Amino acid sequence: MHLQTRPLIVVVSGPSGVGKGTVVRKLVQADPATLLSVSVTTRAPRPQEIDGVDYHFISPDRFQAMRKGHELVEWAEVYRGGGTAGEFYGTPLQPVEEALANGRDVILEIEVQGAKQVKQWAQDPVLVFVLPPSWEELERRLTQRNTEGPQKVLQRLETAQVEFRRLWDYDYFLVNDTIEQTTVELEAIVEAERHRVRRIVSWPQERMNHD
Repeated sequence: MHLQTRPLIVVVSGPSGVGKGTVVRKLVQADPATLLSVSVTTRAPRPQEIDGVDYHFISPDRFQAMRKGHELVEWAEVYRGGGTAGEFYGTPLQPVEEALANGRDVILEIEVQGAKQVKQWAQDPVLVFVLPPSWEELERRLTQRNTEGPQKVLQRLETAQVEFRRLWDYDYFLVNDTIEQTTVELEAIVEAERHRVRRIVSWPQERMNHD
């Protein structure tokens, strides 16, 4: 039986360094029915990051133009402190709308601030929060990736404490002990959500009544 169901919008959040990006990319690689939305950001690219693949790296002026032009599903300013401006992140609207119109599920790897905006914008999104096995492990992962100095690491850990308080806004949590197991668990959530009855938008009613 062929049923038409509403595509999913899956929001994946968690503190910097928890490994959520790796998990999300493994999910998308294994499931061609999903599309990973590539966010825009004003921060500088890290080593090995590719523009248009990991992020769209844009200027602050371009970001503000997109925000004012309603070209973003959500946006957030993060890691602000000490009198300095933060870094901006956002989800471009057009690719998300196109993917949903074509029946593809969309995965958004975004900040907790943005997740709240998606809940207001989207119909029945699925929100998943990725946790580290321990606070010490999160600190170790941030330090060992060698992409920021000690001050930036401290700033990201302080932000993580704030983000943990938003866990209760989410539908699911995952503890990222190993990438492989966490990916399997995220795949299970996505597959279960695809089979929720409330996501059915049309089905062969006449044939069912006839039988």
